[in-house]
Amino acid sequence: MGFFGFVIAVLFMVVVAPIWIVFHYITQWRSQRGLTAQDERMLAELWEIANRLEGRIQSLERVLDSEAPNWRNKT
Repeated sequence: MGFFGFVIAVLFMVVVAPIWIVFHYITQWRSQRGLTAQDERMLAELWEIANRLEGRIQSLERVLDSEAPNWRNKT
């Protein structure tokens, strides 16, 4: 029974274990592939902040265009 057990253990380690490990990590990767609800909320919040900042920059540029028309040419 010792030699038969050794052969079974070697076959398990060479064939079954690597396949098992690969499928385990494939399922882990698939489960983490999408965004969580918290990630989606944070992304929406960042999008809104970026839009507000863009509006502020456009307002400042309009003010500068009227107050100092050549401000873009200055470095």
